[in-house]
Amino acid sequence: MWCCCLTCIVLYKCGSEVTMGRSSKDKRDIYYRLAKEEGWRARSAFKLLQLDLEFNLFTGVSRAVDLCAAPGSWSQVLSRKLRGQEGKGDAGEEVKIVAVDLQAMAPLPGVTQIQGDITKVSTAQEIIRHFEGQPADLVVCDGAPDVTGLHDVDEYIQAQLLLAALNITTHVLKPGGTFVAKIFRGKDVTLLYSQLKIFFSGVTCAKPRSSRNSSIEAFVVCQNYSPPDGYVPNMSNPLLDHSYDVDFNQLEGPNRVIVPFLACGDLSAFDSDRTYPLELNADKPYQYTPPTQPPIRPPYQQACHLRKNNLLSREDAPSNQSQEEADPPDESSSKEQSEQCV
Repeated sequence: MWCCCLTCIVLYKCGSEVTMGRSSKDKRDIYYRLAKEEGWRARSAFKLLQLDLEFNLFTGVSRAVDLCAAPGSWSQVLSRKLRGQEGKGDAGEEVKIVAVDLQAMAPLPGVTQIQGDITKVSTAQEIIRHFEGQPADLVVCDGAPDVTGLHDVDEYIQAQLLLAALNITTHVLKPGGTFVAKIFRGKDVTLLYSQLKIFFSGVTCAKPRSSRNSSIEAFVVCQNYSPPDGYVPNMSNPLLDHSYDVDFNQLEGPNRVIVPFLACGDLSAFDSDRTYPLELNADKPYQYTPPTQPPIRPPYQQACHLRKNNLLSREDAPSNQSQEEADPPDESSSKEQSEQCV
């Protein structure tokens, strides 16, 4: 499952070129740079913060779930906003936050992690168990697939991921609760809106300021969870298993669902598509800030090991190479190696 991790970037440069690459990234993506400076694990944290400014998502929330949570930036936002200084919500109730992902994630204060599959009923049961039998007030999901570049395929897979998140949400969300999820606005997005409107009385499509204009990414904010009478959540039935049909998707007239579209975030805020100078403030010189949380098991970990041992230049590695050279490094050296490669 794809994630916008600040440190999951592979650069095949070294020496002075590495420094140049780092500062170039800071210039080209202002929210990437701000995320590091403010201690967020990924730039996506600003998206949830800007959605909250528009919809007041965190008001009255004491139990929250973050689906597809890795690397943990949205869980960070939930922890900081909901727990505050004393770890309690607005009403003085103890705040409980559960993060779910197939990938391992570095610990966060006040966040319980479940390494599990959101399509399994056992995961939903585990969430409720952590809430001591109580349903969640808020469920958020910033998950997205590894994009292929084929837009129709990417939109379909993202739609299925959103529906999987919606499906588990019906198991854990309280009536009147809120659900926030990433969506790709494609030609069949009306079908998703119609499905969401079955379960929520208020559905809005929102585009945070920190989300690039060049991206079809947006977020659905679904408020006031009110499932149909007699509806029984069921993990064995995908919600739209039969719905991707050419004729079915052409919803017209009263069957067509149009939801409001809002741009979130202060218009005077930074533009995510613009390149900014390194020195934003004349009184404060630019200083490179490393990523907040190095990855636990990055996909490029073995490549770092091979480069460190000068094995990348060899077409055929010696058959009698030691086990130490063949094995990837342990986790204790992950941070050091990621710094050499990033």
